[in-house]
Amino acid sequence: MATLIDKRQSTGIDPSLIGAGKLTALSGQMRGRGARGNESGRYEHQSRVLFDDGWDALDDLPPLRTDVFSETAKSIITRNKSPDISFDRSINPYRGCEHGCSYCYARPTHAYMGLSPGLDFESKLFAKTNAPELLRQELLDPAYTPRTMALGTNTDPYQPIERKHRLTRRILEVLAEFNHPVGIVTKSALVVRDIDILKPMAEKGLAKVALSVTSLDPRLSRSMEPRAATPAKRLGAMEMLAAAGIPVTVMVAPVIPGLNDSEIEPILKAAYAAGAREAGYVVLRLPLEVRDVFRDWLMSDMPDRAAKVMSLVKSMRQGKDYDSTFGRRMTGSGPYAWSIGRRFELACERLGINRNRRKLDAGAFTRPPQPGEQLPLF
Repeated sequence: MATLIDKRQSTGIDPSLIGAGKLTALSGQMRGRGARGNESGRYEHQSRVLFDDGWDALDDLPPLRTDVFSETAKSIITRNKSPDISFDRSINPYRGCEHGCSYCYARPTHAYMGLSPGLDFESKLFAKTNAPELLRQELLDPAYTPRTMALGTNTDPYQPIERKHRLTRRILEVLAEFNHPVGIVTKSALVVRDIDILKPMAEKGLAKVALSVTSLDPRLSRSMEPRAATPAKRLGAMEMLAAAGIPVTVMVAPVIPGLNDSEIEPILKAAYAAGAREAGYVVLRLPLEVRDVFRDWLMSDMPDRAAKVMSLVKSMRQGKDYDSTFGRRMTGSGPYAWSIGRRFELACERLGINRNRRKLDAGAFTRPPQPGEQLPLF
C-alpha cells in the first residue's frame, strides 16, 4: 500500500530511504526506466512511499505505463539571458521526457506540476497541443525580432510520443513558412523523419541539428538512457542528415567523470566519420532532485564505480555535487575539468571539427500574408 509521510515531521522510517527514493517504487515498475524511485517534488508537503502492510497489496500494483496529458499553453517561446548558452529563445513542445535519462537536468521542472522528478518525469508527460498555433501568432507579432530558435533544450522534441503527436514537425513547418532559423538538439533518430523540411531550410542557411551521444557502449547507453535511440542509430541519423546537406553537430553530453569521460575521443571520431563537423560538450550537472535520481541509478547499476564517480564530480564542483555559477555550470572547474576540456579541444583540432562554425541566417525571416490582410504596394 502507499503511505503519505509529512516531510515536516519526524517519522519512524529512515529519512535516508525516503530522500533517496528507495521506498517509492517496485523493481517491476522501474523496468525500462531511468529513475529508481518516485520521490515527491520539493514543493510537496508530503512524501508518498510504499509500505508492505502484510496483505500482499504491493503485488497488485500494475506495471508503470506512460500517460500523456494535453496542455493548453499560454505562450510557447521561452526566453533566457544565460551567458552560458548561445541562444536567447527556445521551444519545448513537451513537458517530461520518456527517454528517462538518469542524469537529465530537466527533471526538477516536473516539481512545478506537483509531480515527481523521478519516475513521474518519464511516465507522466504533457503535450502542448496548441504549440504550432501559438508559435504562428507570436511570429506574426510586428514587434517580434527573429533570432535562432532552439528546439529541444529542456526535453527532447523527438522523444517517442512525437511519433503520434507530431508537434515538433508542425512547429518546423511553421518555422519554415516564416524562413525562421532553428537549431535542434536531440538524441533520437526520429529527427531524420523531418529531412524533407530541414533540407530546404538548410539550403537557405536556416537549420542545423545537434545529436547528443553519451556513450558508444550500447549497454551503458541503455542503462543511462533506457528509451533513447542506440548509439549506432544516432550515428546513422548523423550520416543521413549530413548526406542531405544539413549541418550536423555532435554533443558529447553529459561527460560523467569516471564513467564515460574515456570515450570523448572515440565519440568525436565516430561522429566525424558520420558527417558531424561541429561539436560541443557539457559535464554532468546535478541540480536539485537530479542529484538523488542519478545517485540512486549509480548505486543500482554501477555500484563499483559510484564512490569514484561522485568523488570526481565534487572535485569539479568546488567540493559540492553541483555548482550553478555561470561560467562553471557547463564545464566545471579544477584540474580534472580542465583536462576534460583540453582533451576535447585537442581531439577536435586533430579531426578538423569546429574549424568552420555554421551561423544561421535570421535575415531571410518574412511574415507570410495572412487571410484578409492588405498587401503592401511597394
